[in-house]
Amino acid sequence: MKYKVNIEKTEEGYVVWCPGLPGCWSQGQTEEEALENIKDAIQAYLETVEDLSKNKESRYVDVG
Repeated sequence: MKYKVNIEKTEEGYVVWCPGLPGCWSQGQTEEEALENIKDAIQAYLETVEDLSKNKESRYVDVG
């Protein structure tokens, strides 16, 4: 699965976030480290969303 992320250089390194997942941010000393860290953040975000919605009635829709 691919997610669009935005990355920005700061005085401390790099900050990266996923616009499609509100609140999903990470950082790193290098661009490569920041991109690896956001992968972990996205995974944790998705696991949390799954846990929070596991007993809820859900549907899937195709957006094409």
